[in-house]
Amino acid sequence: MNVALKLSLAAVMVSTAYAQTKPAGEFIFEVGSTSFPESHASTIVALKNGELMAAWFGGTKERNPDVAIWGSRRVNGKWTAPVELEREKNVPSWNPVLFHTLDGRLWLYYKVGPSPGEWSAGRKYSDDEGKTWSSDERLPAGLLGPIRAKPLVLEDGTIVSGTSFEAHETWAAWIERSTDGGKTWAKIGPIDISRELDKAEPPAADPPAGAPGWEADKGPRKFEGIIQPSVISLGGKHLRLYARSRSLASKIAVADSMDNGLTWTQARFIDVPNNNSGIDAVTLKDGRVVLIYNNTTVGRTPLNLAVSRDGEHFKMFATLEDTVGQYSYPALIQGPDGSLEMTYTWKRKTIKYVHLPLSAVPQP
Repeated sequence: MNVALKLSLAAVMVSTAYAQTKPAGEFIFEVGSTSFPESHASTIVALKNGELMAAWFGGTKERNPDVAIWGSRRVNGKWTAPVELEREKNVPSWNPVLFHTLDGRLWLYYKVGPSPGEWSAGRKYSDDEGKTWSSDERLPAGLLGPIRAKPLVLEDGTIVSGTSFEAHETWAAWIERSTDGGKTWAKIGPIDISRELDKAEPPAADPPAGAPGWEADKGPRKFEGIIQPSVISLGGKHLRLYARSRSLASKIAVADSMDNGLTWTQARFIDVPNNNSGIDAVTLKDGRVVLIYNNTTVGRTPLNLAVSRDGEHFKMFATLEDTVGQYSYPALIQGPDGSLEMTYTWKRKTIKYVHLPLSAVPQP
């Protein structure tokens, strides 16, 4: 066994040893109960009355022209039947993101286009917490809005939104920043990770053959860059983004801002694996950072939670899924009562919801 493989397996065994819980969850809708057989890329938001709302894209298959944006509300402990929130004519929709601006308005941002390299962005808003919506609005060319994860809304109302672009064999993250509630935007970047930095990292070793997910998504490793950043606050004016990477190192990448998102460092890796799939992060009210991610470099299982005191060193503490299948593109928020609320893709067949009390999040 070579040294890189020994180190990789040791890291997996150490992080797995910390796992203490496997929270129960529930499906937002039962498999086979809807007109759309595939669902992916969910988002979740806490509403002012204590309810939750989720959205995702669904259709016959990702990229097919019948894919639309769907939503559901959790009322009295149960999810309502999915309703269509947005649909384009003969063009697929993608990656909805729900969030409130400081004025209390609920926004839905989404993407439209045949593929990520051809996306344009749309949005609509609701002033009654998602019961009715405004007409669709296109963002100006060059702006894509929050690309998958929720933006960070600062105390003064500034929106710091993580976005990215996927071109052929080159990916990069950007920040779109608005100080007027989304009327105008400053685009900051690109924020990327260098090929040289990737080469300097020990190449990731695959999990043992036969592990869950091994056959599903193995594929050759290659370097393209980073996408789909999730932005959090580390206190004061220090912001950090966590990004998905497609790299030989197969690790999560981070970049930092010390001026509330006006300027950013270039990205670097932290010692948390990434399988070229989406992640999300949230800063808890007590300052701890929780990350939801796949604790593997291959496939999209398991799906895990990790906690950090400094946003740099993470301790995995929960396993949400660990059987064969695709569990991916998670969304994570802290609810009004302090609990963690999360949704994620379950085998592309439905969206799963998990509630985790704050007391179940250990001190790192």
